[in-house]
Amino acid sequence: MPILETSVTGLILWALIGYGLGSIPFGMVIARAMGLGNLRDIGSGNIGATNVLRTGNRAAAALTLLLDGAKGAVAVLLARMLTAEDAVQIAALAAFLGHCYPIWLGFRGGKGVATFLGILLALAWPVGLASCAAWVVGAGLSRMSSMGALVAAASSTFFMVFLGYAGALVLGIVLTVLVFARHGANIKRIRAGTEPKIGQAS
Repeated sequence: MPILETSVTGLILWALIGYGLGSIPFGMVIARAMGLGNLRDIGSGNIGATNVLRTGNRAAAALTLLLDGAKGAVAVLLARMLTAEDAVQIAALAAFLGHCYPIWLGFRGGKGVATFLGILLALAWPVGLASCAAWVVGAGLSRMSSMGALVAAASSTFFMVFLGYAGALVLGIVLTVLVFARHGANIKRIRAGTEPKIGQAS
């Protein structure tokens, strides 16, 4: 864990900023702007890039992936420019929670994978790159986006220790647990052999 340097008021402020950034539902905004309909009525009903891909619009899915990752990265980078590392990690966690539980959508958000990877890339880019590679391997071998997410999350804490970023380990563990929790239904389907492949309807 980082040394506690920021006041309680400061930590609360950065939590609110991180949450606000994370809660922007880019998937829904992009889908509506591009005339793709309401994501709640498509596929799994999720607001993330994987479900946007089920509309058949790869450009919209790629843009959603990029922006969902960017909002996590921006929360980290903005905090890092202006405050101490303890507030950086609070902003990162809050951005993830904002994506998963956005107040604007009745706290029913996405599963947070792109935001998780964006946070890691900004927080400790070698860990982020390694985790992105783990996602590619996991998703490529299984042809399941959810499996890629689980492999990336599970390996991220190992990468933090191995690559010398143990100061972010507690945050990494918390984010990993949250990613697994958000994928509870996917894990059940993976075990049952019913999890959709990438590009299939859920």
